Amino acid sequence: MKNSIVRLALIAFVAFQFTACKDGNKTDGNSETPDAATASASADVFVIDTATSSILWEGNKPTGKHVGSIKIASGEMAAENRNIQSGNFVIDMKSIVNTDLEGDSKANLEAHLMGTVEGKEGDFFNVNEYPTASFELTSVAGEAGKITVNGNLTIKDKTNPISFPATVSFPGNTVFLKSQEFTIDRTKWGVNYGSKNIFDNLGDKFINDEIKLTIELRGNKK
Repeated sequence: MKNSIVRLALIAFVAFQFTACKDGNKTDGNSETPDAATASASADVFVIDTATSSILWEGNKPTGKHVGSIKIASGEMAAENRNIQSGNFVIDMKSIVNTDLEGDSKANLEAHLMGTVEGKEGDFFNVNEYPTASFELTSVAGEAGKITVNGNLTIKDKTNPISFPATVSFPGNTVFLKSQEFTIDRTKWGVNYGSKNIFDNLGDKFINDEIKLTIELRGNKK
């Protein structure tokens, strides 16, 4: 009897450890993220030109894709000796635009993405509750204008680390940074609509979890 109790206790302990480890591997936003990078006191600061900076996006599904852009609301980068040291920017989520449709189809898709349709506010980005998203740079690797940018992306109050390859140049008193196309898994930020990894029985009506992004930032020296 005593040995049976010991065996049962051991099984329960192993099961508990397995469950704890499994739960600990979840990445559903607000997991541990690196600290924001800081710049030296002698670094040059460049204010993001919101009129010429934007994010291009592409979403895919089995029957096709949609593309568009989002505006940058504010931000800055700091660099010394043509090396980016720190940076951050705010994304205006109410500026989501679709560029492959026209008329009512375009307006309906934009409204659905922004969550301005009654009853469908939480399907995608719910911009009335979460009007902005943000990015803060945590580190940069590379040289000769070809770099990898690492940072924390916050959408709908969920923060996850991301990284992307980019090129950077410093024409005159400006800075220009453009990423290569990269992807993020939208479900890590709670954007779950149409995800076959979240919902069952969608058939071919699902939307890919991966969103393709290209970031273009232009800044003017203070």
